Amino acid sequence: MWCKTCNRETYSKKCEVCGNNTEEEIPLEIFWCENCKTPIIKSLTNAEKNKCPVCNLQTRYMCVDLRIVFPEERLLIEILLDQPFKFKESSVWASNGRYYIDGNPLPISFSKYLNSDSSLIIDKLIKYREINKGTYESFSKFADKFINANYERLAYLKDEAYRFILNTTENFSTENVVVSFSGGKDSTVVADLVVRALSNPSIIHIYGDTTLELELTHEYVRRFRRANPKLILKTAKNKDQNFYKVCEDIGPPARLIRWCCSMFKTGPITRILTNLYRNKKILTFYGIRKCESVSRSKYNRVEDSAETIKIAKQTVASPIFSWKDIDIWLYILSEKLDFNDAYKLGFERVGCWCCPNNNDRSQFLSKIYIPEEYKKWRTFLIDFAIKLGKPDPEVYIDTGKWKARQGGNGVASAEDVKIKYTNCTAEDNARIYQLFKPVMDDFYSLFTPFGTVSKELGRKLINEVLVLDLKTNVPILSIQPFNQPGIEYTVKIKTMNVEKHDELQRMVGYQVRKYNACRKCLKCEAVCKSGAIMISAEHYKINPQKCTRCRMCVTAKYLEGGCLMTAYLVTKKQKVEAK
Repeated sequence: MWCKTCNRETYSKKCEVCGNNTEEEIPLEIFWCENCKTPIIKSLTNAEKNKCPVCNLQTRYMCVDLRIVFPEERLLIEILLDQPFKFKESSVWASNGRYYIDGNPLPISFSKYLNSDSSLIIDKLIKYREINKGTYESFSKFADKFINANYERLAYLKDEAYRFILNTTENFSTENVVVSFSGGKDSTVVADLVVRALSNPSIIHIYGDTTLELELTHEYVRRFRRANPKLILKTAKNKDQNFYKVCEDIGPPARLIRWCCSMFKTGPITRILTNLYRNKKILTFYGIRKCESVSRSKYNRVEDSAETIKIAKQTVASPIFSWKDIDIWLYILSEKLDFNDAYKLGFERVGCWCCPNNNDRSQFLSKIYIPEEYKKWRTFLIDFAIKLGKPDPEVYIDTGKWKARQGGNGVASAEDVKIKYTNCTAEDNARIYQLFKPVMDDFYSLFTPFGTVSKELGRKLINEVLVLDLKTNVPILSIQPFNQPGIEYTVKIKTMNVEKHDELQRMVGYQVRKYNACRKCLKCEAVCKSGAIMISAEHYKINPQKCTRCRMCVTAKYLEGGCLMTAYLVTKKQKVEAK
């Protein structure tokens, strides 16, 4: 914690000196000791001393954050510069794409990456691989100095994190505490902190296998499982969907339309949590850090708001919320934790390797270390750009413009999210909706959030189904298959016995959209607190016994347009028409 009034660190939420509320973030700066060849992490409390805690010599300001560079990545840099092993005896670090050799910046223009011959680089990496292993002795020497020089920072981080974990779990039984485990460095640290703080090696961990991880991630998860035999590790995986097939249907994910997260990560994780806990409230520890992105900087360290968290029924807590990259590596190296080998190669993120949020440098590393997957993905993207009619598809892909794609412009399936209806001329408050497939039981199930769906009380001659208000048992919706010339499938839906007919019809339209556009993204399952929504490869059903009629699944506040496909497939033309 940090007290702005006293300009000092404190372990409590209120400053022991002035009594004012403290902040979680502690301002940090990285200084460099020329004598020890190591970075020194300094908060505002000790930055003024400006001396190395080991040798007591003067240090100099370096940057605000830093990560250690392992021999594998160092060799790649040297090969790019055509100077193999030049820095093998140096202390090598990196920050925001800039490398530091013994504390001095090493400029490498991005053209070095763009214009490099990947095949030649791969050959040289293979050629020097065995020799490079011998440079770990020098690397370990600098790592030990780094740990020794920052032991006070490490002690603070551990103590504060332990206190946070213990305080956060006070109102939860141990059985309802979960660790979200991605196989990345942050979740590795959180997993270790939680197990140590709670003195419980049997905490449930949930690994989200998106099917798009690096093979090194899978290897690490297997090692993690073997090294922690008492730990309960559940794997969440969407076995019903194929990433490339979905991309062909609705287009590849982009920065603002990352349908993949719901379909391949949060959705499957929700299923695991629902199976384990049903309607119980749980506490999930995440490896979220506020310095990772602008969106994450807006989170709270503890979140339970349905508007913020992606999965209902849980409180999310982040023990390392204010940690920097250098803190993460200080903990991993000092505690001698095993970690994902992808970081040794230079990957800064080890989630989905083809994520549109990955930077150009990550794309370059994929080209080097997973060339077959990289080639397959690039070929797919180019083919997609051609379908969109891009004049220079390779430039469109290689410059990353595909990542900025918004909506379903040029995608045939964009028509599925458009709610097409006409007002019935024979009845008030009735609309005739166009469907893209015949009315089946799944369609009627979609109206469970509005009340009791009754086929028995509807008029049999016209195949009418009524939806009754749960409290009054009065019909509020009449659903009737309809024949309209020129349109293959239509349904007439009438609102009745309600004050706000338009509002109810708007939510009805959301369910029609789901029926037409559902791609089994699993977002609805994640939104539903009661676990009533069940989505399979063939069906979307709502269990009336579990549904609490909260209507979150038909409220734009929680699900824009009633269906996640709205944001992903709506076109500019459709937006204009909607206005």
